[in-house]
Amino acid sequence: MTRTARRNRRTLQVTGAGAAALLALSACSSSDSDSSSTTSDSSASASDKLSGTVTVFAAASLKESFTTLGKQFERAHPGTKVTFSFGGSDSLAASITGGAPADVFASASPKTMKIVTDAGDASGTPSTFVRNQLEIATLPGNPDKVASLKDLTNPDLKVVLCDKEVPCGAAAQKALDASRLKLTPVSYEQDVKAALTKVELKEADAAVVYKTDVHAAGDKVGGVEFPESADAVNDYPITLLKGARHTDTAKAFIALVRSAEGQKVLTEAGFLKP
Repeated sequence: MTRTARRNRRTLQVTGAGAAALLALSACSSSDSDSSSTTSDSSASASDKLSGTVTVFAAASLKESFTTLGKQFERAHPGTKVTFSFGGSDSLAASITGGAPADVFASASPKTMKIVTDAGDASGTPSTFVRNQLEIATLPGNPDKVASLKDLTNPDLKVVLCDKEVPCGAAAQKALDASRLKLTPVSYEQDVKAALTKVELKEADAAVVYKTDVHAAGDKVGGVEFPESADAVNDYPITLLKGARHTDTAKAFIALVRSAEGQKVLTEAGFLKP
């Protein structure tokens, strides 16, 4: 081999070694960059992860649908928990203004929500997420042949209403007043579920409740719609409460309630869109 050929060969070897070193450095740099990116993404994901318990005070009529949404929320966000306190909206509002620890309030009427906002216990402006309409719950098969709101004035019938301070009771009274009907119930109940239970246990012949409650009861009761209920539809507002312990998690639950997924669960339960 000539001196020139040996020199060219040596030059090619050096060049090849340099290129290999450059490739190795590049790969190392790329790997470090990818690792850094992954770490950054992982950190961002960790910082965005929701956690903690959210306590929701909600109208009794929301029990079935909110329980479903709570389970969906927990599955979507491992490490979170949603606890509920269901009852008459007026009682829940009084508890909140009295200092009961809660993160979210979902009321069955703007009037009961106003109790909370007037006390300065809401964070932000409440928003209506569904509406609900009244229906007459009867014994299965409707043996008393109840066909209208007026039929409930029959003195031989044992009829139950929600207390007038409760949204379902206020709505029922509004429908009765609009129809110029007077009705003396055998009892006034503190929330809509209690009124419905009276019929389910056959302690009453009928009760004025929400469509959603008749729907949830299945074959335990019958349901009779009446046109006057269109004039007494209740808006349901929801709000984040001041002093919420896990604000981001509470906001995320409210977002689920208002989302298309949440609305699907609520409308399937019989609620009307806002």
